[in-house]
Amino acid sequence: MFKLEENQTTIKTEVMAGTTTFLTMVYVVIVNPVILADAGVPIDQVFMATIISAVIGTLWMALMANYPIAIAPGMGLNAYFTAVVASSEHINYMTAFSAVFVAGLIFILLSLTPFREKLIIAIPKNLKLAITAGIGLFIAFIGLRMSHIVVANEVNLVALGNLTSPAVLLTLFGLAISLILMVRKVHGALFIGMIITAIVAVVTGQLTIDKVVAVPHLPEGILVWNPITAISDVISYGLYGVVFSFILVTLFDTTGTMIGVARQAGLMKGETLPKARHALLADSFASTVGAMFGTSPTTAYIESSAGVAAGGRTGLTTLTVAILFMVASFFGPLVGSLSGVAAITSPALIIVGSLMIGAVKQIDWHEMDEAFPAFLVILTMPLTSSIATGIALGFISYPLVKIVRGQAKVVHPLLYIFAVLFVIQLFVLPH
Repeated sequence: MFKLEENQTTIKTEVMAGTTTFLTMVYVVIVNPVILADAGVPIDQVFMATIISAVIGTLWMALMANYPIAIAPGMGLNAYFTAVVASSEHINYMTAFSAVFVAGLIFILLSLTPFREKLIIAIPKNLKLAITAGIGLFIAFIGLRMSHIVVANEVNLVALGNLTSPAVLLTLFGLAISLILMVRKVHGALFIGMIITAIVAVVTGQLTIDKVVAVPHLPEGILVWNPITAISDVISYGLYGVVFSFILVTLFDTTGTMIGVARQAGLMKGETLPKARHALLADSFASTVGAMFGTSPTTAYIESSAGVAAGGRTGLTTLTVAILFMVASFFGPLVGSLSGVAAITSPALIIVGSLMIGAVKQIDWHEMDEAFPAFLVILTMPLTSSIATGIALGFISYPLVKIVRGQAKVVHPLLYIFAVLFVIQLFVLPH
């Protein structure tokens, strides 16, 4: 089924690779509930929704595409989800999940057609890179704010927090431990860093663990299931920009990660990804189902490269990841306790943000018509706490500067359409 001999691998190698991938990305079951809790979603609900979406997406990747690429809710999109809810008095998390659900349905349709590939080609490379870098700054800022390393300030909006407070000291300790492990290339560095920080938190009295294991459950059951109701919510609240942002970010993140990991594993046929449609449907279905149960959109995880480095070449690697996520579902009470201490999860956000900001090195900074729209995306995402706003300003400014330079024909027609839609979204529709 997994064609182990054809891919020159063994069951033992694949299982070890799957375990490696799981350890490098399992931090998501702790971090994701913490972030979405700020939007009012119950931690137990997000915990199980995170695991359900990860299991469904990863199983699809394993059984349908036979790739060693794991799927789970994406960092950055969860923070954006929370920001959408927090920034509006009229939108609750149920309405926001409707937007995720609709985005997932559209994403499934896009994955079944050639339009997804055309959309990727239409959007300039520098804007794609800027979106990744901007999200990196966005989630790193979330980590700094959650841990109170950065606090609100009336004069400058933000300022340095009290570095001698127990919570901040614990965060700095966790950050240092995680960085040391990552520099030493220890698999599962972020997760191990969380565990060590949690142990210190228990010793210092900042964390109390009453219960570790419990039968998995969903406190609120299925949140969204009716497409008509979901679409109605999107139209009623004008969440077009939100839906588009979810689709756009997931589109680039997933596709880029899949190609990168597949190339590392030697699975590419020239510049073509075999069974690409099956692979792309994995996160589409996972995002849709995840929204039904209560989590933000999913994406392919770059941490899968750790499993590939350990020898993973087939879907048996990701089948192992899915099984380990199922086992993790019994540790809900422990995750609930860990989620209450920001110092345990904040270092992961800061470090992941630092990895994503690396995309800026590939941006053409020497050409102002390419650099400024990219800069605008990167600058505005963290400062406005909105991925959608950053994308909108980038997509509006890019065609404008190209027209001024006399290169209007260089811009893909789809980009002009997006620019007009974003102008309407920013200046006409309520947001």
